Amino acid sequence: MPAQDVHETAVARYFEAWNATGTEDIRKAVEAAWTQDGTYTDPLADAAGTEALVAVIAAVQEQFPGFAFRRTGEVDGHHGLVRFSWELVSGADGSAPVAGSDVAVLAEDGRIRTVYGFLDRLPQA
Repeated sequence: MPAQDVHETAVARYFEAWNATGTEDIRKAVEAAWTQDGTYTDPLADAAGTEALVAVIAAVQEQFPGFAFRRTGEVDGHHGLVRFSWELVSGADGSAPVAGSDVAVLAEDGRIRTVYGFLDRLPQA
């Protein structure tokens, strides 16, 4: 598989995990997207391992019911690294109060080993 396809696939699986619903579906999507010891770190969360990743995703979904993550812009990758931007969009009105950019380190099998997330836009408190 060409390198760009590996990057695109990793990012697509990442969004499938963040947009999965129900604990079991989230777990299956996390297992497809991340390695077993995969991590996710942003200013508000620091998770390591499948169960912690499932818990973080479920907590975000609970905080933002009816919202979905969508990619903005292109996927950029090289040497097992990939970066992309995203926003969290309301299904009700299309607003996107949260947006960010992530950098991921991929494992040999194309799954995510580590994600470093940066929050570019947050809702007002």
